[in-house]
Amino acid sequence: MGSQREAKPLLQKFPLPLSKGKGIKGMGLDNLKVSCYSSHTYAERPVSFTWRGVEYRVVGVEKQWREPGKRCFRVITSDNKSFQLCYNEAKEEWSLQELSDKEREND
Repeated sequence: MGSQREAKPLLQKFPLPLSKGKGIKGMGLDNLKVSCYSSHTYAERPVSFTWRGVEYRVVGVEKQWREPGKRCFRVITSDNKSFQLCYNEAKEEWSLQELSDKEREND
């Protein structure tokens, strides 16, 4: 007997603040700091981040994937901006790319 998985919506929304396992790591890229939900592993999903002195609250994850040694997320912030956040597990640091409307629509 095979197990069936429930289909997940493309845009996952979650309530804030989260009560368990918040983590903050990373100070590279223009003082990027990321707070994320973590339970049994670090960086299960980003919750908020501060970049260039501005705090962004993540209201949804459009897409998440793994690359060798990385966890990546395409997120939507409360001001409706789109970013790609990737956590490098070996270096224990985050990287960030702001996505244009065109990049957002093409994927």
